[in-house]
Amino acid sequence: MVLSVIALISALGVVLSKNPVTSVLCLIVTFFTIAGHYIMMNAQFLAVVHIIVYAGAIMVLFLYVLMLMNLNAELEPQKRNWLKYAGAISGGALLVVLVAALRDASMPALSTQPTEVGLIKNLGQILFKQYVLPFEVSSILFLSAMVGAVVIGKKD
Repeated sequence: MVLSVIALISALGVVLSKNPVTSVLCLIVTFFTIAGHYIMMNAQFLAVVHIIVYAGAIMVLFLYVLMLMNLNAELEPQKRNWLKYAGAISGGALLVVLVAALRDASMPALSTQPTEVGLIKNLGQILFKQYVLPFEVSSILFLSAMVGAVVIGKKD
């Protein structure tokens, strides 16, 4: 319960903060609380990967982009009023759709017995027995994307 409250408060801090650096720091707190939720669901591997990928790599990238942008309030163009109203209306419509979808959803009862659902042993067995071909194809795809990025980024 406490972890969920911290996650909601830090997520609101991301959206409502005027300072982009504060917003990114609140997003890091949100990522850590989500990793805490993964640990509570007995998915330790997913929690560690989430911290490494999101709180580590993605957030460093966000902070780097913010430093490069050099945001100044006096240089920022003023937004039109109709654009603010359109954003508020579309956000409200999204809220109505989410509430309607969650109202019809059912929550299964949680068991208090320890399960083997989120453990890395089970993930490895399924990944390397049942999904070995898609796993290898995706690794070749990632390798070709890295080679392509090096070729495109290389200067003549």
